[in-house]
Amino acid sequence: MGWPSLHTDQQPPRKTATRLDRSWDRRAEGLTVPSALLIIRTGDKAVAKCLAIMHEFPGATTTTDLQTEGDGSLSTQRIMKSGILGSAAAFFAGVALATPTPASGEKRAATTFCEQWGSLETGGYIVYNNLWGRDAATSGSQCTTVEGVSGSGQLAWSTEWSWAGGEYQVKSYANAVRQMAPVQLSGVSNIPSTWSWSYTGSGIVANVAYDLFTASTPDGAPEYEIMIWLGSLGGAGPISETGSTIATPAVSGVTWDLYYGSHSQMQVYSFVAPSDQKSFDGDLIDFVNYLVDSQGLSTSQYLQSAGAGTEPFVGSDAKFTTSAYSLTVN
Repeated sequence: MGWPSLHTDQQPPRKTATRLDRSWDRRAEGLTVPSALLIIRTGDKAVAKCLAIMHEFPGATTTTDLQTEGDGSLSTQRIMKSGILGSAAAFFAGVALATPTPASGEKRAATTFCEQWGSLETGGYIVYNNLWGRDAATSGSQCTTVEGVSGSGQLAWSTEWSWAGGEYQVKSYANAVRQMAPVQLSGVSNIPSTWSWSYTGSGIVANVAYDLFTASTPDGAPEYEIMIWLGSLGGAGPISETGSTIATPAVSGVTWDLYYGSHSQMQVYSFVAPSDQKSFDGDLIDFVNYLVDSQGLSTSQYLQSAGAGTEPFVGSDAKFTTSAYSLTVN
């Protein structure tokens, strides 16, 4: 079974959001972009191959071999890097995977982690703290807590943060990624998802968004990023070449502002809700199908990763809470 995940450093650095009142080219900022991790279990070995999603470093490849104990837990990891430049290489050094995923609905105590690349597997999801942009802040910190997965398959988690300085730069991307194997869009029937969330704090500039990546091959560098912004707080906005919408599609009962942008080899489409959608219940394949029908996205593309989380710029005493979240790729 494969689990593509990671979409920032370990998941490496994110890149997407910027403020609507200040457009900039992420490449000019010198930012690096996510890579994903695909784990394939074969007998008592787990072989992980980091997808070359290092958009600032086209052609980069990274392979990680993970040996497992007899019970399937990960015991050692050997990281081999090639074609990665500058500080990007260091991003993979902190990659850490949790022990095997408990069955959906299994009771477990809440777990909090504050490490930059801290993560936890539970019930078919991987939750990341992912403080990829923290060096842009003059001060701040962030911790993520995983409550677990309910008997009905709903994941509950939260993240608390305060960040100051670097107001136009994202500091982190705490997020939950569905464990899945890459699958061609033509073979995806639906992607049902529910997401109930809330935000509290002072002076918050952040988004709340789904994030999907596709590529022409299962383990190739992503060519498309599809973001679905359920929340845009304090003026946060998506990457855009013009700062203007390219369409206003009606999907899942909401009329969205659709933005288009690009960086390196990847095209980015962002559906932005006109108001916060704090209790979303819909099928993400409808957003994909819209892009297939109107923007030329090919159904031969492979869906590599599907997840959701929040990207903060600045704010204090903030708490983002996901009370119930589910996502399935069928």
